[in-house]
Amino acid sequence: MSFVDTLRQWDKAVALVTSGDLATALKVFLDIQDKNSKISFNIGCLHLINNDLAAAEKAFDCSIRKDEHLAIAFFQRGITFYKNGRFEESFADFQLAFKKLRGNQLIDYKPLGLRYKLFACEVLHNMALTHAHLGQWEKAQENLVSALNLRTEAKLIHIDKALECILKQKLFQPVEVPKDVLFKPNQNYVAELEKKDYLGKAKVVSSIVFEDEFSGFAPLQPQLEDAPVAPKAPEVLRALEGVAHTVLFEFVPETSDELAVVPGNVVFVLQKGTDNWASVIFNERRGLVPYNYLERLERTLSPKQDPNGIEDQIPAPPRREPPSRPKREPASWAPENQTIDHPDSEAGVSQEDDDECTVKVHFTYTFTVSVGRGASYATLVEKIASKLQLPVKSITLSYSPQKRAINQDTLMEDVWSQVKDGHLTLWCTLQEDMNEHTLLAAVHSFESSNPEDLTFYKGDTIILLGKVNEDWFEGQCKGKIGIFPAAFVKEAPLKSSQDE
Repeated sequence: MSFVDTLRQWDKAVALVTSGDLATALKVFLDIQDKNSKISFNIGCLHLINNDLAAAEKAFDCSIRKDEHLAIAFFQRGITFYKNGRFEESFADFQLAFKKLRGNQLIDYKPLGLRYKLFACEVLHNMALTHAHLGQWEKAQENLVSALNLRTEAKLIHIDKALECILKQKLFQPVEVPKDVLFKPNQNYVAELEKKDYLGKAKVVSSIVFEDEFSGFAPLQPQLEDAPVAPKAPEVLRALEGVAHTVLFEFVPETSDELAVVPGNVVFVLQKGTDNWASVIFNERRGLVPYNYLERLERTLSPKQDPNGIEDQIPAPPRREPPSRPKREPASWAPENQTIDHPDSEAGVSQEDDDECTVKVHFTYTFTVSVGRGASYATLVEKIASKLQLPVKSITLSYSPQKRAINQDTLMEDVWSQVKDGHLTLWCTLQEDMNEHTLLAAVHSFESSNPEDLTFYKGDTIILLGKVNEDWFEGQCKGKIGIFPAAFVKEAPLKSSQDE
């Protein structure tokens, strides 16, 4: 399904929800082939309304897999677990939602298309409720006291009522996202779905046929002598740095640093990484696009003409299916591994083993990776390090925080013997020995919408990778690499690397 078709179906389904036809809306959402994290979130919410808790859980799982930083998805999956009586799992998801707030008192999702504010105090409110169901009344009271300190609006009086219930050891109702609140597609894109008739309706001005109706005669327009027979080549080809490429296939982004393009678009490749992803500029926006979706555009400033003097620069339609989405290897975009000189070299795509095992890893957040069962220690740790975008030697794996570490001397048969139903659970921590890196501590929060910038928050630890100039550094934080203002950080003690 093309990006345009996905937008059209998404907008149609949201309109059906607004009109109250939830069943048809759910069917329209499910018919979308390439579901992003927001669409999967919407599907989970509709299943939740229908009390189909198993389907809702799967939809929210899909949403979280595609965007591990979507706090509202963790919050809604916590509601799903709560309604299913799985209070420990519900508490874990509410706790993850609270961590995704990164110390902020709320997240306003309106810029992303969801008219809802997720308050930290309301997340704590639900955490307290799960403690109450587990009989942990003291912990429930501590959560609600913290919620009162984080409350930003007077209308959130249900927290006071919840605290009164806890003091009497009584249960209360959870905070839920309203039923009609869903992610809506970008309205700027939706507005472009309908074709516009810029010429209007044809009108007869003068005719040699007597029966034709007409209203007058159009005056002759002055003609330019020696007018060019073909339009000039776009000036943007001269002004922009980079190599012009034509888009062969539609590409739907799954993360914020990727760029949506459709066949026929002309993009300018700034650099190409070894993982087959290209950094491009299109319509004054910069982002990542698979390089095998592009074809170098051979254009000159003097357009070729056919014998009749008509310029023929219309690209032929694609004659094959789009290639598979290349695997993201963000570490390859580090300065020492970048391929900048020429973007035309081909990069291979790694192949996964057929007999795969899902490895669940507990870090500062929980994530999963697929590894071939029976793989070596080097393969396992490289997969996890690549997911975290950290050096292999900087992480340590173990069966649990208390058990001994897994390393190259560990008998891997013992590790894979822990697999149950195709799943393996491990814990991951950062090693203290990171002397080869300079560590910085964030003294101010820095957020930016530019994909090349590094977003972090006050108190975060950043690995310094290089200095762009006196005012801007390049670093790595929480698995992300980018540039940031030097004035926002200071040198940190080495032991602070454990706090990431």
